[in-house]
Amino acid sequence: MEVKSIAILGGGESGVGTAILAKKEGFKIFVSDKGKIKDKYKEVLKHHEIEWEEYTHSEERILTASVVMKSPGIPDNAPLVLKLKGKGIPVISEIEFASEFTSAEVIGITGSNGKTTTTKFVHHILKSGNISAGMAGNVGDSFAKQVAENEFDWYVLELSSFQLDGILNFRPKIAVLTNITADHLDRYEYSLDNYIESKFRITKNQTESDFFIYDADDENIIKWLDKNQIKAQKLPFSLEKKFENGAFLENDEIIVKINNTQFNMPTTDLSLQGKHNTKNAMAAATVAQLLRIRKQTIRESMENFQGVEHRLEKVLKINNVMYINDSKATNINATFYALESMETETVWIVGGVDKGNVYSDLLPLVNEKVKAIICLGVDNAKIMAAFGNCVDTIVETQSMDEAVKIAYKIAEKNESVLLSPACASFDLFENYEDRGRQFKEAVRNL
Repeated sequence: MEVKSIAILGGGESGVGTAILAKKEGFKIFVSDKGKIKDKYKEVLKHHEIEWEEYTHSEERILTASVVMKSPGIPDNAPLVLKLKGKGIPVISEIEFASEFTSAEVIGITGSNGKTTTTKFVHHILKSGNISAGMAGNVGDSFAKQVAENEFDWYVLELSSFQLDGILNFRPKIAVLTNITADHLDRYEYSLDNYIESKFRITKNQTESDFFIYDADDENIIKWLDKNQIKAQKLPFSLEKKFENGAFLENDEIIVKINNTQFNMPTTDLSLQGKHNTKNAMAAATVAQLLRIRKQTIRESMENFQGVEHRLEKVLKINNVMYINDSKATNINATFYALESMETETVWIVGGVDKGNVYSDLLPLVNEKVKAIICLGVDNAKIMAAFGNCVDTIVETQSMDEAVKIAYKIAEKNESVLLSPACASFDLFENYEDRGRQFKEAVRNL
């Protein structure tokens, strides 16, 4: 039998995970990264005796592969990707590749915001209910690596639109769509419709025996569902409407109804407060109900769930000023939630790589809650233009240390300092985690 060959573009978490699984499944493998491969990943590739290259793509070699897995960071219109497609070579995501080698059922979670929190929430409830479950995708070890090394009954996967763009047959038993707001439009020809189509790929291979859980208050989702048919059974959640089957609010209680079974829990008992977290909890509770986890277990899990690092994470109180790390807010909508949840006057640290942001949505909240703005980015012109007239103080900075020191000078007793950038981090930081850690470090050094 001919040995299948796979070329892997990108030597990061998803690329190296795919290589480990491909090796186990007997593929001939070549890993190619246009940039530097981190030492920790090189060690893994050497250990598994997998061929790799960095700082270049050997095109002749890549164009002979029977299948190509590309990392989510590489755009679909990259010249090499277009050449591969022109030759009819399938270009897939790690999610597609790994799903072919596991019989575990999958819970796939996507959305512009809330997907990490919801993924961790669902995984936490499943573990508390003694269900054997791995968590992967954009969180933790890669899906492919876990499929190679573990035997789980279920996987909870956090899926970005880029990962969904690279699927052919991937089919989650339960799909969750938390919301859709303009994000990453630079990768979708600045078309919101293209981005929406991408998110809905999560349900494209689902059948009548599968489930689709979604936010019924989200205009973009509802408009798409009005015009398009899906096969999966729909389970909406909402803060405003009520359903025969789905999750809703009644007298400050979350109620989840599925086929005449009902789960309820007061929102005041949730460990994470705020409207957006109530929705994340509704989505997670709906999944838990589908898997028939004991109601007591679901309630206890929701009371003790700790949340996600870099998402409205309280760092320290200094001189009665609370410092909050929301570095994970890489788009306008996430920052909207953060500002909405602030209950004090706020010094807001914002900026980075703008993905086509429209800042006007934030104006009412900035007028109401923000006393000063500290820009943290290489190019802050758009932020200065959007908010220059709203606040008395707006300052430009180029490092986290400088931003935090200025915030310390401006913030007064009973106020807050909020890092919620509304932008990607790649101009000054390695990623949003690096940005959040530098913020926490700078705060602790005050």
